[in-house]
Amino acid sequence: MPTNLSGRTYRNMEMEPLLNTREMRALQLEKLRKLAARLYEGKPFWRDRMKGAGVRPDRIRTLEDYGRSVPVFDKVQRRELAEACGMDMTRVVDATIGVPMENLVLMAATSGTTGEPTPYPMTARDIDWLSENLARMLWRIGVGPGDRIVHAFGLSMWLAGVPYLQFFQRSGACLFPVGAEGGTEKILKFASLFKANVLACTPSLAEHLAAKAPEHLGRAVGELGIKRLFCGGEPGAGIPEVRRNLEAAYGAKLSDSGAGFGISCDHPEYQGMHHVADDTVLFELVDPETYEPVRFEDGARGLPVFTTLEGEGFLWFRETIGDVCQVFTEPCPCGATGFRYRIIGRCDDMLKVKGIIVYPAAIDGVISGFTPRVTGEFRIVLSEPPPRVVPPLCLKIERGEHVAETDLPALEREIQERMKSRLKVTPRIQWLPPGALERSMNKTRFIEKNYNGK
Repeated sequence: MPTNLSGRTYRNMEMEPLLNTREMRALQLEKLRKLAARLYEGKPFWRDRMKGAGVRPDRIRTLEDYGRSVPVFDKVQRRELAEACGMDMTRVVDATIGVPMENLVLMAATSGTTGEPTPYPMTARDIDWLSENLARMLWRIGVGPGDRIVHAFGLSMWLAGVPYLQFFQRSGACLFPVGAEGGTEKILKFASLFKANVLACTPSLAEHLAAKAPEHLGRAVGELGIKRLFCGGEPGAGIPEVRRNLEAAYGAKLSDSGAGFGISCDHPEYQGMHHVADDTVLFELVDPETYEPVRFEDGARGLPVFTTLEGEGFLWFRETIGDVCQVFTEPCPCGATGFRYRIIGRCDDMLKVKGIIVYPAAIDGVISGFTPRVTGEFRIVLSEPPPRVVPPLCLKIERGEHVAETDLPALEREIQERMKSRLKVTPRIQWLPPGALERSMNKTRFIEKNYNGK
């Protein structure tokens, strides 16, 4: 494990050594029963869901009881609730939080993949436990007092924007809230002028900044002195090819975060993200199609379902945000505690080609392995609504700056062979010149929809 702050292995030496243990599960059950009782007694929406499933808080004897009996709350149900409330988001929030509306002090709301707001309301207490979790994550990667973080996630309403700025402050580091909205030049110049040594942003933005640094700064991004990339919002930071490219460009360590409260370690081979928040967030797995519980064991795959054990406004009560994960419960070679998980893809983005399930993140991993012969930018072109794709799978890929058109047929064959070997799918490729595809300062959209209702 890396040497961390103040000579301590973990920020919280009381809780973090107990992650993923029987002792922690006992604490989770105690907190869970209190939460369920509070919601049952004080929130009609949650009481009705429990009653409808035949659940009484005093009959929840084990975590397994809870997982078998309380229904999963997903984005479809949240959207149905919003429609039932006439798209009045204050009514949606009032129904789903665990405290009176007057207790809220901060609201974030992201559109996600549906285009409709997903609210993230917070009380002062929520900000406290969320800040603790983010501080644990930063502690594990050696970020704290004396460090300077350029915050380049989207600030406007994104959870990773202004809220993360507040959460990050618990670490003691100095924050520079440039935001993705500040634009490429401003982000790079602030990092240079104030000698920042940590960059927090999406992996795709980190790639874009690396490509643009010579133009805006007159030097490579590796000369900025960034020691740590804190990336999230996309699965790219967990893709070996993307990790290698970014670490080589910046001369920095890359940390993957997200889909809960996890942070990757610095083991030479990506081990997934260590979940650091067992005492505040219960993490379960269910089957993505049936929502039946999946046994939580090493190598298991499924849809994560979260319960915020101390949540008030920021409340998930067996809620899924749509990621598909694989978990690892055996000890990590790095020695740090916490089960690990890696993002496989998103339910929203799942594609089926001749019955083969393919996620855009996996395609990204293949294409990134061919840089600099490709820029790394691509789009999946769909002619009808997913998940079913009539073969062949069509891709638009930008060729690298110094790749001649005469080199493209051979490069195309290489990519097709690599995808067939890894993903069991052979794509049709349309080549584009460098810079042809729009870059995103927030989350990259890999899918181009060429059908009605896009």
